[in-house]
Amino acid sequence: MSTSKLLRGTFILTAGVMISRLLGLFYVIPFYHLVGERGGALYGYGYVPYQIFLSLATAGLPVAVSKFVSKYNALEEYRVGYTLFRSGLVLMLASGVASWLILYGLAPVLAPHVIDAETNVNSVDDVVAVIRAVSFALIIVPIMSLIRGFFQGHESMGPTALSQVVEQIVRIAFLLGACYVILRIWDGSIVTAVSAATFAAFVGAVGGLLVLVVYWWKRRPHLRSLLERDRGEVSVSLPAMYKELLLSSIPFVFVGLSMSLYQLIDQFTFNHAMAAAGLGSISEHAYSVFNMWAQKLVIIPVTLATSFSLALIPTITKAHVEQNRKALRQYLNQTFQVLMFLTMPAVIGMAVLAGPMYSSFYSYDPLGEQVLRWYAPAAILYALFSVTAAIMQGINQQRFTVVSLAAGLLVKLSLNTLLIMEWATVGAIVATMAGYFVSVAFNLWVIQRYTRYRYRFVLRRTVFMAILTALMSLAVMVVSALVGRWVDYRDGTAESVFVAAIGAAAGAAVYLFLSIRSGLFSALFGDRFAFWRRKKEKKAVS
Repeated sequence: MSTSKLLRGTFILTAGVMISRLLGLFYVIPFYHLVGERGGALYGYGYVPYQIFLSLATAGLPVAVSKFVSKYNALEEYRVGYTLFRSGLVLMLASGVASWLILYGLAPVLAPHVIDAETNVNSVDDVVAVIRAVSFALIIVPIMSLIRGFFQGHESMGPTALSQVVEQIVRIAFLLGACYVILRIWDGSIVTAVSAATFAAFVGAVGGLLVLVVYWWKRRPHLRSLLERDRGEVSVSLPAMYKELLLSSIPFVFVGLSMSLYQLIDQFTFNHAMAAAGLGSISEHAYSVFNMWAQKLVIIPVTLATSFSLALIPTITKAHVEQNRKALRQYLNQTFQVLMFLTMPAVIGMAVLAGPMYSSFYSYDPLGEQVLRWYAPAAILYALFSVTAAIMQGINQQRFTVVSLAAGLLVKLSLNTLLIMEWATVGAIVATMAGYFVSVAFNLWVIQRYTRYRYRFVLRRTVFMAILTALMSLAVMVVSALVGRWVDYRDGTAESVFVAAIGAAAGAAVYLFLSIRSGLFSALFGDRFAFWRRKKEKKAVS
């Protein structure tokens, strides 16, 4: 595969992912105003189990199939990958149907563990209805994911990117349209509207699958020509194929499940702990703010930072395979620095601007402001966990990912109820951060042990970035205080957007200016602002 084709494919795939995620972020604004806090909590009750069952149904095979097909295509053994694909379709259909039936049947069993019947607004029957509505998507999504993986294995990223975007557009259009019709035209119930919103996952999957079917029909002649060119020198049995796939895919399943498993712990403990603390009357409101609305905002800097950092992972893998310790150290330095450079100011800025940020997307809510201020720093740990897990894959130590995630989940589970009873919603956030901290610390230890990498340089740079972030935060607070004399973000959405935009622009300008003038920016991304330094040098000479 040529470098230009690789870059083009990577760009197309990345663009598709980013568009899908941006759509998935901004739809929550009208959705929030349609269903409110109660609907947000109910939506989360259904979606978290669905995400876990989806990960189990696919078992990480689509990504593994992509690598498997690419590997044998490079050897001109095209029939091996095609054989796996055909059997994989049957397997994905079977696992999807089985997962759907299990989740549909388990809904009445799961629901009572979520709801505190004496204090919560939503009932057990409401939760059962929403879980069952979203479960139908499990029939289609695994098949769609496998087809995407097969196309990617053939170095074709367009089908995946377009199907992801179409899937998201169809899902959001159905979700918002159905909620609007049910609530505003038919005057229906919140439960019916949220059930339709979760069923939108199935409708969106149908749209994405149709795109892939069209691509498949158009590519059939090309795929047939590849089979005719098959060398036929390699024969791999199906059991051997799936053994190879499972060994490489299982760690990815756990990484992909991490956030959903943390949310599942909250789903089973939050309402009961809040009720035990005498806060049952506000527990569902707090749950929706924490696990639905604020979480959507916190994940923004994680997505952006990890996209930049993970681009360096292939070079880390190459340096490790070649046992080039100097290059490996440089790439690790670069990865961690880029991650912290992008994530730290973004999340601290979000914490400082928590009030206008939350109000801009939803509506003014003192609890939402408090939760976002505490929750935003967790994004640093989320990003570090994703990147360190990817690095462990790059150095072929991905088996430790399961251990680190299990340790973090154990910490979360052991602390969650205790801390919620002590500090309410903030306690759940602290328990999540404690769990991720343990996982990240373990991952960093594994990386250090198997690469002999030392963190001193990165720690010094991180401290310097923290100083710049503190100066940035001070500037944001001053600007926000000045703007706040004339505009109160609590008065409405327009005011919130204005205050948040001014504060964010001031923070970004200060941080960028300080990082360029200090030389940090050029050290990380190249000497793109050398003319500033030349001006400075001329002034010093004169």
